[in-house]
Amino acid sequence: MSNMLEGKVVVVTGAGRGIGRDFALSMADNGASVVVNDIGASVAGEGEDTGPAQDVVREITAAGGNAVANTDSVADWDAANGIIQTALDAYGRLDCVVNNAGILRDRFFFNMSIEEWKAVIDVHLNGSFFVARAAAPHFKKQNSGSYINMTSTSGLVGNLGQANYAAAKLGIAGLSKSIAMDMAKYSVRSNCIAPFAWSRMIGSIPVNSDEQKARVEKLKSMETFKIAPLAVYLASDAATDVTGQIFGVRANEIFLFSQNRPLRSVQRSDGWTPETIADHAIPALKAHFYDLDRSQDVFTWDPI
Repeated sequence: MSNMLEGKVVVVTGAGRGIGRDFALSMADNGASVVVNDIGASVAGEGEDTGPAQDVVREITAAGGNAVANTDSVADWDAANGIIQTALDAYGRLDCVVNNAGILRDRFFFNMSIEEWKAVIDVHLNGSFFVARAAAPHFKKQNSGSYINMTSTSGLVGNLGQANYAAAKLGIAGLSKSIAMDMAKYSVRSNCIAPFAWSRMIGSIPVNSDEQKARVEKLKSMETFKIAPLAVYLASDAATDVTGQIFGVRANEIFLFSQNRPLRSVQRSDGWTPETIADHAIPALKAHFYDLDRSQDVFTWDPI
Protein backbone atom coordinates (compact mmCIF):
# COMPACT_ATOMS: atom_id res chain seq x y z
CA MET A 1 0.00 0.00 0.00
CA SER A 2 0.99 3.64 -0.53
CA ASN A 3 -0.63 6.95 0.35
CA MET A 4 -0.44 8.51 -3.13
CA LEU A 5 -4.24 9.00 -3.11
CA GLU A 6 -4.67 9.55 0.62
CA GLY A 7 -7.81 11.54 1.36
CA LYS A 8 -9.11 11.34 -2.22
CA VAL A 9 -12.46 9.95 -3.33
CA VAL A 10 -12.65 8.07 -6.64
CA VAL A 11 -15.62 6.81 -8.65
CA VAL A 12 -14.86 3.85 -10.90
CA THR A 13 -17.63 2.76 -13.26
CA GLY A 14 -17.80 -0.82 -14.45
CA ALA A 15 -15.66 -1.76 -11.45
CA GLY A 16 -17.17 -5.15 -10.64
CA ARG A 17 -14.88 -7.14 -12.90
CA GLY A 18 -11.81 -6.95 -15.14
CA ILE A 19 -9.94 -3.70 -15.63
CA GLY A 20 -12.42 -1.70 -13.55
CA ARG A 21 -12.03 -4.06 -10.60
CA ASP A 22 -8.24 -3.67 -10.74
CA PHE A 23 -8.65 0.10 -10.88
CA ALA A 24 -10.86 0.08 -7.79
CA LEU A 25 -8.51 -2.20 -5.84
CA SER A 26 -5.42 -0.16 -6.76
CA MET A 27 -7.08 3.16 -5.97
CA ALA A 28 -8.00 1.80 -2.54
CA ASP A 29 -4.51 0.31 -2.03
CA ASN A 30 -3.12 3.79 -2.64
CA GLY A 31 -5.32 5.39 0.00
CA ALA A 32 -8.44 6.47 -1.89
CA SER A 33 -12.02 5.91 -0.82
CA VAL A 34 -13.74 4.25 -3.77
CA VAL A 35 -17.26 4.14 -5.16
CA VAL A 36 -17.45 0.78 -6.92
CA ASN A 37 -20.07 1.18 -9.64
CA ASP A 38 -21.32 -1.81 -11.62
CA ILE A 39 -24.81 -2.91 -12.63
CA GLY A 40 -23.60 -6.49 -12.94
CA ALA A 41 -24.65 -6.97 -16.55
CA SER A 42 -23.28 -9.41 -19.10
CA VAL A 43 -20.64 -8.37 -21.62
CA ALA A 44 -23.51 -7.52 -23.97
CA GLY A 45 -25.12 -5.32 -21.31
CA GLU A 46 -27.92 -7.73 -20.46
CA GLY A 47 -29.25 -8.43 -16.95
CA GLU A 48 -28.37 -6.94 -13.59
CA ASP A 49 -26.57 -8.34 -10.54
CA THR A 50 -25.54 -6.49 -7.38
CA GLY A 51 -22.98 -9.18 -6.61
CA PRO A 52 -19.90 -8.00 -8.57
CA ALA A 53 -19.85 -4.49 -7.06
CA GLN A 54 -20.45 -5.83 -3.55
CA ASP A 55 -17.71 -8.43 -3.97
CA VAL A 56 -15.14 -5.75 -4.84
CA VAL A 57 -16.24 -3.62 -1.88
CA ARG A 58 -15.74 -6.63 0.40
CA GLU A 59 -12.25 -7.18 -1.05
CA ILE A 60 -11.32 -3.57 -0.41
CA THR A 61 -12.71 -3.39 3.12
CA ALA A 62 -11.17 -6.76 4.04
CA ALA A 63 -7.79 -5.27 3.12
CA GLY A 64 -8.42 -2.26 5.35
CA GLY A 65 -9.63 0.14 2.66
CA ASN A 66 -12.78 2.23 2.23
CA ALA A 67 -15.37 1.52 -0.44
CA VAL A 68 -19.09 1.62 -1.13
CA ALA A 69 -21.07 -0.06 -3.90
CA ASN A 70 -23.34 1.56 -6.45
CA THR A 71 -25.37 -0.29 -9.09
CA ASP A 72 -26.80 2.63 -11.09
CA SER A 73 -26.55 2.59 -14.89
CA VAL A 74 -24.17 5.07 -16.50
CA ALA A 75 -26.43 5.14 -19.58
CA ASP A 76 -29.18 7.08 -17.77
CA TRP A 77 -28.73 10.76 -16.83
CA ASP A 78 -30.55 10.55 -13.50
CA ALA A 79 -28.79 7.31 -12.57
CA ALA A 80 -25.40 8.82 -13.48
CA ASN A 81 -26.10 11.67 -11.09
CA GLY A 82 -26.90 9.02 -8.49
CA ILE A 83 -23.43 7.53 -8.93
CA ILE A 84 -21.83 10.87 -8.15
CA GLN A 85 -24.25 11.49 -5.27
CA THR A 86 -23.19 8.18 -3.73
CA ALA A 87 -19.64 9.54 -3.43
CA LEU A 88 -20.83 12.80 -1.91
CA ASP A 89 -23.17 11.06 0.54
CA ALA A 90 -20.55 8.54 1.64
CA TYR A 91 -17.43 10.68 1.70
CA GLY A 92 -18.45 14.33 1.28
CA ARG A 93 -16.30 15.03 -1.77
CA LEU A 94 -15.11 13.72 -5.14
CA ASP A 95 -11.64 13.87 -6.68
CA CYS A 96 -11.59 11.51 -9.66
CA VAL A 97 -13.98 9.85 -12.07
CA VAL A 98 -12.86 6.79 -14.02
CA ASN A 99 -15.21 6.22 -16.97
CA ASN A 100 -14.62 2.53 -17.48
CA ALA A 101 -18.07 0.94 -17.88
CA GLY A 102 -18.64 -0.69 -21.24
CA ILE A 103 -20.37 -3.39 -23.26
CA LEU A 104 -19.82 -5.06 -26.62
CA ARG A 105 -22.28 -5.85 -29.39
CA ASP A 106 -19.87 -6.84 -32.17
CA ARG A 107 -21.26 -7.15 -35.68
CA PHE A 108 -20.08 -6.25 -39.15
CA PHE A 109 -21.38 -2.80 -40.06
CA PHE A 110 -23.62 -4.07 -42.86
CA ASN A 111 -25.39 -6.42 -40.43
CA MET A 112 -25.44 -4.19 -37.34
CA SER A 113 -28.89 -3.44 -35.96
CA ILE A 114 -30.01 -0.05 -34.71
CA GLU A 115 -30.35 -1.54 -31.23
CA GLU A 116 -26.78 -2.88 -31.29
CA TRP A 117 -25.52 0.54 -32.35
CA LYS A 118 -27.47 2.50 -29.76
CA ALA A 119 -26.77 0.14 -26.86
CA VAL A 120 -22.99 0.49 -27.22
CA ILE A 121 -23.11 4.26 -27.82
CA ASP A 122 -25.39 4.69 -24.80
CA VAL A 123 -23.07 2.92 -22.37
CA HIS A 124 -19.66 4.04 -23.64
CA LEU A 125 -20.13 7.52 -25.07
CA ASN A 126 -23.33 8.78 -23.47
CA GLY A 127 -22.39 7.08 -20.20
CA SER A 128 -18.99 8.76 -20.13
CA PHE A 129 -20.61 12.13 -20.80
CA PHE A 130 -23.37 11.64 -18.22
CA VAL A 131 -21.05 10.65 -15.36
CA ALA A 132 -18.43 13.26 -16.27
CA ARG A 133 -21.07 15.97 -16.58
CA ALA A 134 -22.66 15.01 -13.25
CA ALA A 135 -19.27 15.41 -11.55
CA ALA A 136 -18.39 18.70 -13.26
CA PRO A 137 -20.14 21.14 -10.86
CA HIS A 138 -18.41 19.55 -7.88
CA PHE A 139 -15.00 19.67 -9.55
CA LYS A 140 -15.57 23.32 -10.50
CA LYS A 141 -16.59 24.24 -6.98
CA GLN A 142 -13.50 22.72 -5.36
CA ASN A 143 -11.22 23.87 -8.23
CA SER A 144 -9.71 20.43 -8.70
CA GLY A 145 -10.47 17.00 -10.13
CA SER A 146 -9.39 14.36 -12.59
CA TYR A 147 -11.22 12.43 -15.29
CA ILE A 148 -9.80 9.17 -16.62
CA ASN A 149 -11.66 8.03 -19.73
CA MET A 150 -11.19 4.65 -21.34
CA THR A 151 -10.71 4.68 -25.10
CA SER A 152 -9.56 1.88 -27.41
CA THR A 153 -7.36 1.22 -30.41
CA SER A 154 -10.52 -0.07 -32.07
CA GLY A 155 -11.34 3.61 -32.50
CA LEU A 156 -7.84 5.13 -32.50
CA VAL A 157 -6.53 2.65 -35.09
CA GLY A 158 -9.33 0.37 -36.28
CA ASN A 159 -10.82 -3.11 -36.00
CA LEU A 160 -13.23 -5.34 -37.86
CA GLY A 161 -16.84 -5.76 -36.78
CA GLN A 162 -16.85 -2.97 -34.19
CA ALA A 163 -18.34 0.12 -35.85
CA ASN A 164 -20.41 0.90 -32.74
CA TYR A 165 -17.57 0.34 -30.28
CA ALA A 166 -14.98 2.14 -32.44
CA ALA A 167 -17.24 5.17 -32.93
CA ALA A 168 -17.95 5.36 -29.20
CA LYS A 169 -14.31 5.00 -28.20
CA LEU A 170 -13.04 7.58 -30.68
CA GLY A 171 -15.88 9.82 -29.50
CA ILE A 172 -14.64 9.42 -25.95
CA ALA A 173 -11.20 10.65 -27.03
CA GLY A 174 -12.83 13.78 -28.43
CA LEU A 175 -15.00 14.18 -25.34
CA SER A 176 -11.99 13.85 -23.05
CA LYS A 177 -10.04 16.51 -24.96
CA SER A 178 -13.01 18.88 -24.83
CA ILE A 179 -13.39 18.33 -21.09
CA ALA A 180 -9.68 19.03 -20.63
CA MET A 181 -9.98 22.31 -22.54
CA ASP A 182 -13.24 23.48 -20.97
CA MET A 183 -12.24 22.59 -17.41
CA ALA A 184 -8.59 23.69 -17.47
CA LYS A 185 -9.33 27.07 -15.84
CA TYR A 186 -10.80 25.16 -12.90
CA SER A 187 -7.64 23.02 -12.51
CA VAL A 188 -9.56 19.94 -13.65
CA ARG A 189 -7.73 17.40 -15.80
CA SER A 190 -8.99 14.85 -18.33
CA ASN A 191 -7.00 12.06 -19.98
CA CYS A 192 -7.62 8.81 -21.85
CA ILE A 193 -6.21 5.32 -21.44
CA ALA A 194 -6.36 2.73 -24.22
CA PRO A 195 -5.91 -0.62 -22.46
CA PHE A 196 -4.39 -3.77 -23.92
CA ALA A 197 -5.38 -6.66 -21.67
CA TRP A 198 -7.18 -9.97 -21.47
CA SER A 199 -10.57 -9.26 -19.96
CA ARG A 200 -14.14 -10.51 -20.00
CA MET A 201 -14.94 -8.17 -22.89
CA ILE A 202 -11.92 -9.19 -24.95
CA GLY A 203 -12.75 -12.83 -24.20
CA SER A 204 -15.94 -12.43 -26.22
CA ILE A 205 -14.00 -11.80 -29.47
CA PRO A 206 -14.87 -14.54 -32.01
CA VAL A 207 -11.93 -16.84 -32.78
CA ASN A 208 -12.40 -18.24 -36.27
CA SER A 209 -8.86 -18.51 -37.67
CA ASP A 210 -5.30 -19.39 -36.69
CA GLU A 211 -4.42 -15.68 -36.89
CA GLN A 212 -7.20 -14.80 -34.45
CA LYS A 213 -6.17 -17.62 -32.12
CA ALA A 214 -2.58 -16.34 -32.10
CA ARG A 215 -3.79 -12.81 -31.36
CA VAL A 216 -5.93 -14.03 -28.46
CA GLU A 217 -2.99 -15.95 -26.97
CA LYS A 218 -0.95 -12.72 -27.01
CA LEU A 219 -3.78 -10.86 -25.32
CA LYS A 220 -3.97 -13.49 -22.57
CA SER A 221 -0.42 -12.58 -21.55
CA MET A 222 -1.44 -8.97 -20.83
CA GLU A 223 -2.89 -8.85 -17.32
CA THR A 224 -5.49 -6.22 -16.45
CA PHE A 225 -3.74 -5.19 -13.23
CA LYS A 226 -0.82 -3.72 -15.21
CA ILE A 227 -3.05 -0.87 -16.42
CA ALA A 228 -3.97 0.28 -12.92
CA PRO A 229 -0.70 2.07 -11.96
CA LEU A 230 -1.19 4.63 -14.75
CA ALA A 231 -4.76 5.27 -13.61
CA VAL A 232 -3.59 5.79 -10.01
CA TYR A 233 -0.94 8.22 -11.21
CA LEU A 234 -3.41 10.20 -13.33
CA ALA A 235 -5.76 10.44 -10.34
CA SER A 236 -2.99 11.75 -8.08
CA ASP A 237 -1.59 15.22 -7.44
CA ALA A 238 1.63 14.07 -9.13
CA ALA A 239 -0.22 14.44 -12.45
CA THR A 240 -1.39 18.03 -11.97
CA ASP A 241 0.24 19.14 -15.25
CA VAL A 242 -0.96 16.17 -17.34
CA THR A 243 -4.20 16.74 -19.24
CA GLY A 244 -5.70 16.26 -22.69
CA GLN A 245 -3.51 13.24 -23.45
CA ILE A 246 -4.18 9.73 -24.76
CA PHE A 247 -2.10 6.96 -23.20
CA GLY A 248 -1.93 3.25 -23.86
CA VAL A 249 -0.80 0.41 -21.61
CA ARG A 250 0.29 -2.94 -23.04
CA ALA A 251 1.77 -5.22 -20.37
CA ASN A 252 4.95 -3.36 -19.33
CA GLU A 253 4.77 -0.76 -22.13
CA ILE A 254 3.22 2.70 -21.82
CA PHE A 255 2.42 4.61 -25.00
CA LEU A 256 1.56 8.22 -25.73
CA PHE A 257 -0.75 8.31 -28.76
CA SER A 258 -0.69 10.94 -31.47
CA GLN A 259 -3.67 13.22 -32.03
CA ASN A 260 -5.06 14.35 -35.37
CA ARG A 261 -3.07 17.11 -37.04
CA PRO A 262 -2.59 18.01 -40.75
CA LEU A 263 -0.03 15.81 -42.50
CA ARG A 264 0.43 17.61 -45.82
CA SER A 265 -1.33 20.26 -47.90
CA VAL A 266 -1.60 21.28 -51.53
CA GLN A 267 -2.92 24.53 -52.99
CA ARG A 268 -3.77 26.13 -56.33
CA SER A 269 -4.04 29.90 -56.60
CA ASP A 270 -6.94 29.60 -59.03
CA GLY A 271 -8.88 27.12 -56.86
CA TRP A 272 -9.77 23.49 -57.40
CA THR A 273 -12.00 21.59 -59.77
CA PRO A 274 -12.89 17.90 -59.47
CA GLU A 275 -10.51 17.27 -62.39
CA THR A 276 -7.52 19.10 -60.87
CA ILE A 277 -8.16 17.35 -57.58
CA ALA A 278 -7.95 14.03 -59.42
CA ASP A 279 -4.86 15.07 -61.41
CA HIS A 280 -2.94 17.03 -58.80
CA ALA A 281 -4.25 16.99 -55.22
CA ILE A 282 -4.80 13.27 -54.69
CA PRO A 283 -1.52 12.12 -56.34
CA ALA A 284 0.37 14.65 -54.19
CA LEU A 285 -1.34 13.50 -51.00
CA LYS A 286 -1.59 9.78 -51.66
CA ALA A 287 1.81 8.86 -50.28
CA HIS A 288 0.52 9.93 -46.88
CA PHE A 289 -2.77 7.99 -46.99
CA TYR A 290 -3.40 5.58 -44.14
CA ASP A 291 -3.92 1.90 -44.87
CA LEU A 292 -6.92 0.05 -43.45
CA ASP A 293 -4.86 -1.12 -40.49
CA ARG A 294 -6.25 -2.95 -37.53
CA SER A 295 -4.76 -2.65 -34.08
CA GLN A 296 -2.76 -5.87 -34.50
CA ASP A 297 -1.29 -4.56 -37.77
CA VAL A 298 0.22 -1.61 -35.87
CA PHE A 299 1.22 -3.43 -32.67
CA THR A 300 2.98 -6.34 -34.37
CA TRP A 301 5.49 -7.21 -31.64
CA ASP A 302 4.83 -9.45 -28.65
CA PRO A 303 3.90 -7.74 -25.36
CA ILE A 304 6.95 -6.88 -23.30
